[in-house]
Amino acid sequence: MTRVAAVDCGTNSIRLLIHDTDTGEICRRNTIVRLGQGVDETGQFAPEAIERTRTALADYVDEMQREHVTRVRMVATSATRDAANREDFFAMTCELLGQIQPGAVAEVISGEEEAALSFSGATADIDPARGPFCVIDLGGGSTEFVMEGHAVSTQMGCVRITERIMRTDPPTAEETAEARKLIDANVTTASATVPFAKAQTFVGCAGTFTTLSALAQGLESYDPERIHMSEIPFERLRAVTSDLRSKTAAQRRENPVIHPGRADVIASGSTVVEQLADAFEREAGATSFIISEKDILDGIVAGLA
Repeated sequence: MTRVAAVDCGTNSIRLLIHDTDTGEICRRNTIVRLGQGVDETGQFAPEAIERTRTALADYVDEMQREHVTRVRMVATSATRDAANREDFFAMTCELLGQIQPGAVAEVISGEEEAALSFSGATADIDPARGPFCVIDLGGGSTEFVMEGHAVSTQMGCVRITERIMRTDPPTAEETAEARKLIDANVTTASATVPFAKAQTFVGCAGTFTTLSALAQGLESYDPERIHMSEIPFERLRAVTSDLRSKTAAQRRENPVIHPGRADVIASGSTVVEQLADAFEREAGATSFIISEKDILDGIVAGLA
């Protein structure tokens, strides 16, 4: 029996997957830490954001020790690529992860490697006959698009767009229109690398997509089993995203399927999803997203195992 752990630290959340090479998944956790708080504006991590991340990672290390994990890989994505004081972050991860595997430290991976790992995890449970697949990993600071042999990372995500453009609560029509222009420009750039028109199935992963699936299905609580591999028509998603933008963050927090730490940025995330649906409908004739609970963590675990 070998137990391994994957940790993904993004702009908005830090997540853990512990996997047993004989029996499969042991646990999966997600904590909103908003590590990327203000990075787009200041160029560095806020001390309180690093401390929130330290607290969450220390909790994860405790769980790894309880589960007798012997190998760990932690990746850090958009916010860490952008922060001038990232060495403070690395020192903190080295101190904590070293308790599991001497020398372990968070790695800053490229957007392209992030996309490839997400593709491996997100498509693991889909019938290959539904390919070619296009996987979209919508994060806090960046969004990755990947098809077999093609990958691109774009500088748009729910935290970045909220802090840069959609600042009003709820966002104004003018802010939403400006965000749509930014999103469309990024999608146009991505389409030069990733051939969306050749995709048969579009797969969305990460918190914005999974939350939208829960809302579209009318779930009373967040249920990963019902969300994973759900297929949500674009028209149903558009109704949900429009409703989200009409509400304040406080009103969104009242819905039990919306994580409290995601309530203030999901209006921006939902706008990204809307614009993606428009683009994929136009370019590939697509009518729905498949939503995957599996993503970069599963890709990392596959590599470790």
